[in-house]
Amino acid sequence: MLILLVLFFLGIPFLVLHLCHRFRYVNKLGAVVVAYIIGVVVGNVGILPDGSAGVQEAMTSLTIPLAIPLMLFSTSLADVFKLARVTFVSLLIGLVSVVIMVVSGYFLFTDDMTEPWKMGGLLIGLYTGGTPNLAALKLMLDVDETVYLVTHSADLVMGVFYLFFLLAMGQRFFSKFLPKSVVAESDRLTHSLDGQDPYYGILKRRFLVPLSKGFVLSVLVVGISVAISFLVPEEAQMAVIMLMITSLSLSLSFLSPVRRIPKTFELGMYFVLVFSVVVASMANVATLMAAALDVLYYVAWVVFGSLILQLLMSRLFRVDTDTMIITSTALVCSPPFVPVVAAALRNRSLVVPGLTIGIVGYAIGNYLGFLLAMLLRSW
Repeated sequence: MLILLVLFFLGIPFLVLHLCHRFRYVNKLGAVVVAYIIGVVVGNVGILPDGSAGVQEAMTSLTIPLAIPLMLFSTSLADVFKLARVTFVSLLIGLVSVVIMVVSGYFLFTDDMTEPWKMGGLLIGLYTGGTPNLAALKLMLDVDETVYLVTHSADLVMGVFYLFFLLAMGQRFFSKFLPKSVVAESDRLTHSLDGQDPYYGILKRRFLVPLSKGFVLSVLVVGISVAISFLVPEEAQMAVIMLMITSLSLSLSFLSPVRRIPKTFELGMYFVLVFSVVVASMANVATLMAAALDVLYYVAWVVFGSLILQLLMSRLFRVDTDTMIITSTALVCSPPFVPVVAAALRNRSLVVPGLTIGIVGYAIGNYLGFLLAMLLRSW
């Protein structure tokens, strides 16, 4: 029965991705959101067999360590140094804004929270990187499943309002305070950039063979990281494992044969979806609802507070409107939303720097989140 449960958790992401590919309204909702919904339903209707907790714990511990290398192998850190000065300044402003709002929110909204320093670390990882960093920091900081799910649910709620504001009126509003962006005619978009499904054909032989090599390499990275973790005390082992995985994966990304393996990021996201289904199935809905309000306030403070702070600093450093918006999108919403917002801004030249900023966020999110959590813990 437990073997069937493992196969069920591994199979649900295929269903989710198929639904996203087949139905536009499901795709707009997002694969991670659909995975969470299915997981919460499965975990709260009483159909899970006895002994499922052990399977769930094992799968949450394995999936994210496997996902991180796959998602980072295609990173081109050299692109960071090619960013225009204004884009690099905007990236630094965005990172500083998030850190300031997370730290200030820690003192405003966490009086009733247990181990609030963990929440601070989670939010840093989430809003400098994204869901993979949030999931990694859950393991690194030993965060309760319900706290993790409440945090991500609050992010989804605030993310809807944030993205709606950016798409509907962000450019008009921010251009009142910031220099207007100069867009070359060749970069002016008249159509959407978001029409291609990156998972399409991933199981075909031309992708499957090189992907299997990428997966084996990911397993080796995890194995080496686990081996190194035995050199430190037990309570620090998970943090060392995740930091070593991140560091080794980024080191391997400098090798062209590794960086050019196709679809590694998508395979990594598959494991993130597996993690999402499993961790959502471990959440108790009653506890979720009781804990949600304080976290929602904290998340709203970080999301919209960092946007306002970014606006003020961007005005000071003369960052243009479109660059400020795409930087905020890449950090707060993660790279997949960059083409969507670039299309709304009708500026194709934003796509590459926006994606680069988002990938930098993925790369540093674990480090920043863990470091800030430790600093808040010792405060």
